[in-house]
Amino acid sequence: MSSILVRNLDTRIVNRLKTIAKQHGRSLQGEVKAILTQAASFLIAETVSISAQWHKNLAGRDLSDSAALIREDRNR
Repeated sequence: MSSILVRNLDTRIVNRLKTIAKQHGRSLQGEVKAILTQAASFLIAETVSISAQWHKNLAGRDLSDSAALIREDRNR
């Protein structure tokens, strides 16, 4: 298994990662490993394929403009 060393990471980032790790019941190293694993799990080709499938599934549906709905709510 490989290792990665990250230098000069902002202290605020490290503290935030420690907080998140604690919330998830993991060590800092375990949290960073989980974040990196999740981030690397989708390749661009997979993402494009998933997006294309959603477009296909939603094709032909009459979908409202969410910006218009948000604007309507905001103006109430």
